[in-house]
Amino acid sequence: MLVFLSGVDVSSSALRFLATRLRERQRALGTRWRHLSAGRQALLTLAHLRNGQPYAQLAAGFGIGTTTVYRYVTEAVELLTALAPALAEAVRAASIKAYLILDGTLLPIDWGHLPAEGWGRAPPTGPSTRANTRNTA
Repeated sequence: MLVFLSGVDVSSSALRFLATRLRERQRALGTRWRHLSAGRQALLTLAHLRNGQPYAQLAAGFGIGTTTVYRYVTEAVELLTALAPALAEAVRAASIKAYLILDGTLLPIDWGHLPAEGWGRAPPTGPSTRANTRNTA
């Protein structure tokens, strides 16, 4: 496999945040040594999450095995998952925002134009609505 230098469009604060959390976790577990430092593991994980780089390419680029790449990425993703808010908490936080970034896409939120019934509610039921939905064939 041919190996070359590449760039990853990731903020340095995201890299530092993940590296710090990985370092704290490694200290708590009493890990003696690793093939990569916490900072390099964070970079490896963010490269995979940002660009979807295959494990074999990351392994060649970082000079480690594909199994090690899998373990490092899995460990970092589990750590990030544990830090993430619950869905209800995230929806509550989003409800007071004007914009939401979802998977890197900026979504404007226009709370004034919700459907009359609102989202997540069952449609109105009653004798008049049941008669209209009855199959008359």
